[in-house]
Amino acid sequence: MSGPNGDPNIPSDDGIIEDEDEFNEEEYAAINTMLDQINSCLDDLEERNDSLNGKLHELLESNRQARQEFRVQLTTATPPGEEQLFPDQDSPATEGEKGGE
Repeated sequence: MSGPNGDPNIPSDDGIIEDEDEFNEEEYAAINTMLDQINSCLDDLEERNDSLNGKLHELLESNRQARQEFRVQLTTATPPGEEQLFPDQDSPATEGEKGGE
């Protein structure tokens, strides 16, 4: 006789999980308590993640504004005819290149 998936020589009753496992109320209560604790921890992690994400966006915006202000200072402080350097370039500006600030 073939098994449930057509496998030869495997009786169809082998490997069937019976749902007759009896758990008492204490075991269900313990599992429920553990799941509540896990849920609480996950909620806490989600709040921390949201908070860090918000702080990161604030920092990025602050950095963006500071770079823009720095660019404006560089363009207004650089005498005509000199090369203008911006903070995004790879080479750092020296005091002479900054216009003697």
